[in-house]
Amino acid sequence: MASETHVELYGSRRGKHLTAFRVGDINPEDKVKVTIVLRGRRELPGPDEFVGQTMTPEELAEEFGAKKEDADKVAKFLKERDLKVEEISLITRSMCISGTAKAMEKVFRVDDWAIYHSPTQAAHRGRQGGIHIPVELEGVVTGVFGLDQRRVAHPRSGAPVSAGPGILPRPLTPEDIERLYYFPPGDGEGQSIAIAQFGGGYLRNDVIAYCNNFGLPTPHVRVTQVDDAPYTLQDILAIPEPTPRKAALEEGCEVTMDGEIIVGLCPNASISVYFSTFDERGWVDLLNKVIAARPVPVTLSISWGSAEDDKDDTWSQNGIDAINDRLNLARLLGITTCVSSGDDGCRGDVNDGQAHVSFPSSSPYVLAVGGTMLEQSGEEVTWWDDPGYREGATGGGVSTVFGRPVWQNVHIASLNPESIDGRVVPDVSALAGRPYYDLWILNLPWPGGGTSSSAPVWAALMARINASLPPNKRQRFLTPLLYKGLTKGKTVGEASCRDITTGNNACSGLQGYQAGPGFDAVTGWGVPKGVDLLNCLKQI
Repeated sequence: MASETHVELYGSRRGKHLTAFRVGDINPEDKVKVTIVLRGRRELPGPDEFVGQTMTPEELAEEFGAKKEDADKVAKFLKERDLKVEEISLITRSMCISGTAKAMEKVFRVDDWAIYHSPTQAAHRGRQGGIHIPVELEGVVTGVFGLDQRRVAHPRSGAPVSAGPGILPRPLTPEDIERLYYFPPGDGEGQSIAIAQFGGGYLRNDVIAYCNNFGLPTPHVRVTQVDDAPYTLQDILAIPEPTPRKAALEEGCEVTMDGEIIVGLCPNASISVYFSTFDERGWVDLLNKVIAARPVPVTLSISWGSAEDDKDDTWSQNGIDAINDRLNLARLLGITTCVSSGDDGCRGDVNDGQAHVSFPSSSPYVLAVGGTMLEQSGEEVTWWDDPGYREGATGGGVSTVFGRPVWQNVHIASLNPESIDGRVVPDVSALAGRPYYDLWILNLPWPGGGTSSSAPVWAALMARINASLPPNKRQRFLTPLLYKGLTKGKTVGEASCRDITTGNNACSGLQGYQAGPGFDAVTGWGVPKGVDLLNCLKQI
């Protein structure tokens, strides 16, 4: 569709949606909302720059934000073509616009733009091919999101585990987790924690019942609507199609689990749950809101993702770039984004005989968190459940998309022949499997787990540690610091984590990666020794 007036936007091509089929044309009068990404004042720094340094929001906007003249130029161009500019954010290099589908299509020429239907998503706007932008905007506009509502990420665990009497030992309470991982004293007071959610609903009554069960104060939880309003339980039960209803219910359980784990460990923190859509625009907009939040959160917990290299059915390259850039902006503000490494072992969630890791856990700008479980002997090992009982294993491996940063001074060979020397995930781990977490879901006590539960444990730990650090050591992106050497010869990761040496993440005929002494691509440096990590961070 290239022409004298339009040029294809780099990285915008989408492959065939394997689970969706076309059902009709888009109504030209339908209102469409789109997020545009603008170029910055200068290129964002790479992962080996600004290590251990934190910028103020004002410094970040001045150094790496979008130029006002670029935003004004794009806004003027769009307004002249019947599109409304809803919001401009220079610090996040973003512009939100709205208009009719007809007006959008005149400006952004989209290949095969239509209404599609999939079992889990029902009817939605989709496309196959590229997006073409006006030549006047070439080089200024670097991303356009919202024309395609294709789902790109899934929660990293299903519904909570249902176990009969005698099958599992008692699930762990917040106090158990504090003891197991040597949390420093505190309750998170004065700390701001963000939680990312893409669908489902916040089951507030369950969170309150959970707190009452453990004698915790009513939590300070603020629900923020980004691109999607959270469901209530009644909303979920009213969804007419069974597959989307089941998916929304599981997503609601996911939201509630993340929230309960964090409020159990940081009951007096200021907790914000951001709800957005699960398409690429939803990810970009949610991260924009977190970056713009004041005070700046010390940590963001994300329990969602998909295979980083599944660009035919899931991500576009443009989408991965835009999300990764926002994770970069977040780390420059000192936000440690804790991302679960996935529950599908070394295959990611792709069955093609190759090993895959999940994005955004593979980003060098996040703390990737894997999963463990406790044996009856008390030994903590790699999380791997018998598929005949509960299919699930910790994600981990070597990225095929992101190169290994210099600060990640470990090397692990990829299971895939001729792969790049990529970023290795996870960085660390926490409990994901047996005996699970003692939660309260759908007005019932439930044991829940998966790496979705590992990420919020680390998020809560980061908040507790940040509160205890001296002011000049607070609000720093943790991940590269774990690989930094201490005076006694150990890295911070070695000195502040308990090594997990048993297990692997084999699945679907793949041998998987093996846990062993030191850092590995199954559990990273291991599980936290919170007080030791606090003491290490005081030294560097």
